[in-house]
Amino acid sequence: MEKLMRLISMVPLLLTLCFPLAFAGHDYNQALSKSLLFFEAQRSGYLPRNQRVSWRANSGLNDGKASGVDLVGGYYDAGDNVKFGLPMAFTVTMMSWSIIEYGKQMAANGELGHAMEAVRWGTDYLIKAHPEPYVLYGEVGDGNTDHYCWQRPEDMTTDRHAYKIDPSNPGSDLAGETAAAMAAASIVFRRSNPAYSTELLHHAYQLFEFADKYRGKYDSSITVAQKYYRSVSGYNDELLWAASWLYQASNNEYYLNYLGTNGDSMGGTGWAMTEFGWDVKYAGVQTLVAKFLMQGKAGLHAPVFERYHQKAEHFMCSLIGKGSRNVQKTPGGLIFRQRWNNMQFVTSASFLATVYSDYLTSSRGTLRCAAGNVAPSQLLSFAKSQVDYLLGDNPRATSYMVGYGNNFPRQVHHRGSSIVSIKVHPEFVACRQGYATWYSRKASDPNVLTGAVVGGPDAYDNFADERDNFEQTEPATYNNAPLLGILARLGGGHDGYNQLLPVAIPAPKPVAAEPKVKLTPTPAASSNPISIQQKVTTSWSDKGRTYYRYSTVVTNKSSKTLKDLKLSISKLYGPIWGLTKSGNSYVFPTHLNLLPAGKSIEFVYIHAASPADVSVSSYNLA
Repeated sequence: MEKLMRLISMVPLLLTLCFPLAFAGHDYNQALSKSLLFFEAQRSGYLPRNQRVSWRANSGLNDGKASGVDLVGGYYDAGDNVKFGLPMAFTVTMMSWSIIEYGKQMAANGELGHAMEAVRWGTDYLIKAHPEPYVLYGEVGDGNTDHYCWQRPEDMTTDRHAYKIDPSNPGSDLAGETAAAMAAASIVFRRSNPAYSTELLHHAYQLFEFADKYRGKYDSSITVAQKYYRSVSGYNDELLWAASWLYQASNNEYYLNYLGTNGDSMGGTGWAMTEFGWDVKYAGVQTLVAKFLMQGKAGLHAPVFERYHQKAEHFMCSLIGKGSRNVQKTPGGLIFRQRWNNMQFVTSASFLATVYSDYLTSSRGTLRCAAGNVAPSQLLSFAKSQVDYLLGDNPRATSYMVGYGNNFPRQVHHRGSSIVSIKVHPEFVACRQGYATWYSRKASDPNVLTGAVVGGPDAYDNFADERDNFEQTEPATYNNAPLLGILARLGGGHDGYNQLLPVAIPAPKPVAAEPKVKLTPTPAASSNPISIQQKVTTSWSDKGRTYYRYSTVVTNKSSKTLKDLKLSISKLYGPIWGLTKSGNSYVFPTHLNLLPAGKSIEFVYIHAASPADVSVSSYNLA
């Protein structure tokens, strides 16, 4: 499993003395950078101008329209073109948790900005999906019609029906996980964008109330999800999970009391787990509550929280083979739970082991296992062994992260990756044509799905790199999300700070007292006929919030007349003047039909946040 290193006898001593500095062997920082690229490949909706995965284009632009709601955006979960709410929310929660714990390491690696963008791409969609306090859209499209076709997301002709939960058709698991995602993300943006953080926390409060008040399994209401993301564990784990994150985000004793009062009856203190993932959250809850106990926050609930703690330690001991019931592993040492996308359990369990190791180190504690006490460093070493296996230290010498190393999967079960880019081959690929022309090809994907973590090997370390082997070659966002934190930890090391102290996530870029002029730069390419420049013209405070007035100037730099201009504006949280809304775009105001050569127009908007993202969607020059 791990490489056998021929080292001089002094190296073990040096490693001990240097611990916990960064690990050698794999380039974890490079792997982190690639992992974040995968989320850009999974984007649905209007892609931003800073999109780095260039073979993708806009898709799903009418999502929600038939239901009278804007559901454009979000993530495709895996190799298909469906937006499943439960795994998407879990992905956002785990990305956020990765940043909360290891944002400093990400910042040092220059990837914190990309990680926060990945979270926000998810939360912007989740906000849209929650248009009313007791309404949450949990799926767009359905797996049955989607799987009948093999099409690029840009071409898809499959049904895009939007499915929701409400008081008459509840889904406590879906609403609870989405509340957890919003709460966790609110911590991520607390310093860099307080207004957005507050908005996320507001949604989290409402969603938790919805989940707790109107109880039921979401797949009993959104039945089309049953075949793909059935909630086997029910919803009690998500209610406790959401309460844990809301307490972390708000410090509101109501949620701490909820954990104490309901821990026994909802299974938080009873279930001894050996898995953690998008369906079963108990091990995650137990890890967080154990953290609260170590922080001295349990109060009157200490006896209950100690039972959570015991179950958390049962999980950790099972991972390293020192418990009363241990996880199964392959001969090469990889955690193995099931043949279909086993790697999701590897990354999620390894993440819990990583953070718990740091919690124990910060509290100067040890892991209490059936086989005896264990040093926290053993948990981190276990997580490292799993990541190293994933990156290529395994019997096949195969990297299960696409684009990392020399030997990685080339025939990924992924529609967008396996079909030539629409930018290269713009001709429409029909529903069944994709299967005949592209799915059946015994050749490498035309588009490299960089950073994607595929399902991985079987119980005997065997793996077949074949596109129709979906159990092993299909990637998923929730495979990558927990991996972000582990890679940041392994690549950036640990400078000895206390992991139990309140979170202070660094800003991805230097933060000024207020936004500076020209926050959104003009596109660098001189050939671009349209320039966009933004600046702050004034700011003021009201009821504890700082509001900014932004002036945005759009200039026609060409020698021709600009007509039919459409602008895409996202991350806008206030009123706008000087443009007209047209569908999902903004166009010239009604009194202006064209912009002569060299001329400019100005529009303004006000909100309590960083500048909106403004980009050109389309235009004509005459």
